[in-house]
Amino acid sequence: MKFADEFKAAVTPRAALLVLGVLALQLLFITSYVGALHSPKPKDVPFGVVAPVPAVAQQAEQRLDQLPGSPLDPRVVADRETARQQIMDRKIDGALVIDPRGTTDTLLVASGGGAALSNFLEGLTVRIEAAEQRTVRTIDVAPASPQDFNGLSSFYLVIGWCVGGYLCASIMSISAGTLRASPQRAGIRIGAMALVSIVGGIGGALIVGDTILGALPGSFWGLTGLGALITFAVGAITLALQELTGVVGIGLAVLLVVVAGNPSAGGAFPLPMLPPFWQAIGPWLPPGAGTWSARSIAYFEGNALTKSLLVLSAWAVLGVAVTLLVTALRERKHPARA
Repeated sequence: MKFADEFKAAVTPRAALLVLGVLALQLLFITSYVGALHSPKPKDVPFGVVAPVPAVAQQAEQRLDQLPGSPLDPRVVADRETARQQIMDRKIDGALVIDPRGTTDTLLVASGGGAALSNFLEGLTVRIEAAEQRTVRTIDVAPASPQDFNGLSSFYLVIGWCVGGYLCASIMSISAGTLRASPQRAGIRIGAMALVSIVGGIGGALIVGDTILGALPGSFWGLTGLGALITFAVGAITLALQELTGVVGIGLAVLLVVVAGNPSAGGAFPLPMLPPFWQAIGPWLPPGAGTWSARSIAYFEGNALTKSLLVLSAWAVLGVAVTLLVTALRERKHPARA
């Protein structure tokens, strides 16, 4: 066979389109990660202000609200204990407790929600207080584990579960070659995905827990359940995308989870430090919902989980429903071969 004939046989339109798709994913990957993470600028960070005299608290709130660039979204909180509880409930990310009788105030932070944000709040508060000839002492009400560098273990754990979800779903589909699944085969794949998810959830929780690495505290069974839900949600939506678009569905899953989901998850930099677009989409994608939930379980007594768990559940239900619906409709037109 001549080179020209070999070239024509190898470079088919389908192969060329797939290569172009991979190139597009590569460039989108670079754009998303660098765009989201290259220059973190905190914006409207929920922040409490406490003072025994209401007028003092209101003056401090106004002063913080007028900072250049609006890094804080301050609000007056009744007392120190209320501020601490709101941090634990993940309603605010920090609080300044003012002592008008002295020159030292107290900053409450939670490094378990992301060390980058707590460090920023501490640095900003120190500068503000210094300008007023005051000092500040910092109390970490939800400290990250000493084995959890910069609070990133929860993010990496969730990424591992996500990767397991879309890789497992991709392998199950690719192993059948070009054949699309019948409704029965789709049900088998969904069932297998559920079993894999449970095992992956248990394995991930064991690895990060006291049994092996000791990187994350919190409920073992809570993390196990979360891991199973994340893995299944990502796997289910990957199966659905593959049933809708074939092998292109793998690329779409990578686009959704890796390109869009990872940089917006609030892992390296918590959500208030990301650009507005990434702040907006992060909580609605599996990596973001999973990272928020993992940190809540590990450091915030399991608070503020409802929204994120509903998001993950919605992805799981959507993936299962679309997979079964597409295979059922296709079966009516053309009986599928498993």
